[in-house]
Amino acid sequence: MDKDFSRTLTLSDAERITGPKAFNIMMKPAGSLCNLDCCYCYYLDKADIYGGHEPKMSEDMLEKAVKSYIEANDVEDVTFNWHGGEPLVMGLDFYRKAMELQKKHAGGKKVRNTLQTNGTLITREWAEFFRRNDFLIGISIDGPKDIHDRFRKDKGGFPTFDKVMNGLGWLHRTGVEFNTMTTISKAGEGRGPEVYQFLKYIGSRYMQFMPVVEHVRYPKDAAGKTMKKARPVIVDPSQEDSVLAPWSVSPTGFGKYMCGIFDIWVRNDVGRYFVNLFDATLAGWCGVMPGTCAYAETCGGNAIMEHNGDVYPCDHFVYPRYRLGNITDKPLREMMESPEMVRFGIDKRNGLPSKCIRCRHFHLCHGECPKHRFNRTENGETGLNVLCDGYTMFYAHTEPYMKKMRELLESGAAPALVMPWANMINV
Repeated sequence: MDKDFSRTLTLSDAERITGPKAFNIMMKPAGSLCNLDCCYCYYLDKADIYGGHEPKMSEDMLEKAVKSYIEANDVEDVTFNWHGGEPLVMGLDFYRKAMELQKKHAGGKKVRNTLQTNGTLITREWAEFFRRNDFLIGISIDGPKDIHDRFRKDKGGFPTFDKVMNGLGWLHRTGVEFNTMTTISKAGEGRGPEVYQFLKYIGSRYMQFMPVVEHVRYPKDAAGKTMKKARPVIVDPSQEDSVLAPWSVSPTGFGKYMCGIFDIWVRNDVGRYFVNLFDATLAGWCGVMPGTCAYAETCGGNAIMEHNGDVYPCDHFVYPRYRLGNITDKPLREMMESPEMVRFGIDKRNGLPSKCIRCRHFHLCHGECPKHRFNRTENGETGLNVLCDGYTMFYAHTEPYMKKMRELLESGAAPALVMPWANMINV
């Protein structure tokens, strides 16, 4: 199969571009401002783009953002995804105003809200607000205390686990729906099953796992000597002097982590607990779109809006060269339909090496997220995902069970019926 799609639009591309417009915007009203200083955070350094400081979204900009996002979507359900940095640093009054503006500009559409938070600032008042306004909350937590606290510290260098658990307690007591976002870093290698059981214990039924692989550049002193004790800056891996960050998970470590979780899930928890990678993999085996953009064929449906109205095509590509424009001088819809956005989306497929296109698991990962594609193939082609070996391990390990669940779905049965079958075999 020819890998060069660079001058080609596929039928699915054409349908996406010309069909009814529907996309997600990740709202970052505080930009990169956060009360934590997590080692692996790829967003803290984005303040450099805005002069080294982190201004908050104004009320006027909030109204422009709400109005333009609702109007730009053709669908009847529009979801606001509040993100950061840490979105709660904006304070409750900001979100109360956002709810007013959503009602004002809804135009008959159903408006929903999700918010991703580190959980440390959640109080009873915050939780009651979330409950009244039907927010779905994402809690960032990496596992048991020793794993979580290794890389997730506050600005003073103090651990945060206990504060997160306190915030989670308020969500439980007020009945707020939540899911969890767990990074897979060096701290969690070899402990996937333990992390999974912990997340079940704290009440998470919907779990997202995100592998952490970053490149950093250490600052230098006046003599040009690298300052290893200074906080490194997370950078594009193509930048000179960049090195693999010490907290990055290894490819095999990632694969074993997810295989370990899967082995528990497929024998005990199918239909009761939901893991983003497992859902996306089953979708791939069934020939339907995955619910996670990392495993889709192309990008382009999940942009971000900064505090000042700047729009970028993806949370992981907030660099000046990817800026699409600003909602004060260009309609949001125009930016989402621009040649730059279309090109960004199909470049996910276009930039793959031939090894990926020929891979028997290509229909499952589609090269995964472009932010991880900085390795070379044996033939010297660029664009190979650094986690390729880990994904290959996971897909091979789970294949018999995924095919069994596909078979069950095709016969009209529940995928959960894979559990007794899985408990009887040893693949």
